[in-house]
Amino acid sequence: MPSSARDLTLENAVIFDGWSADLVEGSIRVADGAIAEIGPRVSRADRVIDAKGSTVVPGLIDAHFHAYGVSLNNLEFESGPLSFLALAGARRLEAALRRGFTTVRDVAGGDIGLAMAIGAGFVAAPRYLYTGPALSQTGGHGDCRPAELDICIHGGHMSEVVDGVTPLRAAVRERFRQGAHAIKMMTSGGVVSPADPLLPAQYSAEEIAAVADEAARRGSYVAAHAYSSEAVRHSVVNGVRSVEHGNLLDEPTASLMAEHGAFLVPTLIAYDAMARRGAEVGIAEVAVEKNRMVLEAGGLAIERALAAGVPVGFGSDLMGALEDEQLLGLRLQIEVAGVLACVRSATSVNAALIRRADLGRIAVGARADLLLLDGDPFADPAALWDQQRPRLVVKGGAPLDGT
Repeated sequence: MPSSARDLTLENAVIFDGWSADLVEGSIRVADGAIAEIGPRVSRADRVIDAKGSTVVPGLIDAHFHAYGVSLNNLEFESGPLSFLALAGARRLEAALRRGFTTVRDVAGGDIGLAMAIGAGFVAAPRYLYTGPALSQTGGHGDCRPAELDICIHGGHMSEVVDGVTPLRAAVRERFRQGAHAIKMMTSGGVVSPADPLLPAQYSAEEIAAVADEAARRGSYVAAHAYSSEAVRHSVVNGVRSVEHGNLLDEPTASLMAEHGAFLVPTLIAYDAMARRGAEVGIAEVAVEKNRMVLEAGGLAIERALAAGVPVGFGSDLMGALEDEQLLGLRLQIEVAGVLACVRSATSVNAALIRRADLGRIAVGARADLLLLDGDPFADPAALWDQQRPRLVVKGGAPLDGT
């Protein structure tokens, strides 16, 4: 019987399994999109790739991605036509896949229509997990209305303003009805939001707890945008599982996160890119000041989280033209945590975060999402993040043409 397009053999590889510091030499046999064999000798498919000189790692996972993040101007993407955002988002997703990100978690935006297009094969994209519009209180990080403008926003493609326990419960149920992977809340101010300070906690304890309760009963969880220790504590004690950003995390709060089993998803590259390219992308002056506050603190937050035993994932959070720096986020996280911890973050840790035991690892039975790098990233980290170097992306056993 002939092999399918998702059957292949990778021979003569050096393999990082997603966790172990010990790389192994061997071959990988893929059948029907899953890993069927790993070892010195495996059966051969009709399609064989000689991986000699390459290191094979699990397909990368970006746990803080925005398909609809076409601009740093909140009004532009919140009130513009959804059809444009979906088409632009498809291009952003394909670019991420070609960089080696075989799974993304879209934590503010995305919808069932885009997911259906990906599932139907209309769009070349990573595995796509979306939250739908993030939940924001009035005047919170997801409220894109400047203080001086009395306007109504129709759309809310990446964020929706919802206040009160009962309306929040209804909003959460509607997101799950439409296939959301998890729920996103804004529980502190943000860098680019126009009308809120960065540090104070947002939403009441009752509101966060209600959202977390609804998510837990659906077997899901809440991801919260939070910068300050105050906001992180307020989120975690009320049921939040995934803390996004967390740049201003202190040591006691890191310990609290570990006690509650919460994850940290840092997004170092977003602040670095905005600091360097802010003028190019038209970042507002108020955002420049807030970005400066969190830029240098992000690395220290990762160190504190790792020291406390918090599982640390990886995210990019790049908006507009800054999306082309996605891989450079790996370089920044390597500088803080080292290669092993960083690659774990972008593979097995993020897989645990999204509760997909079949992703983020190279093991028999796992999905065959693989990335072949030009060299050993543990000896030569640039093999991970240098976009000029060749790489081969395999998603579900199918090599991506042109990578």
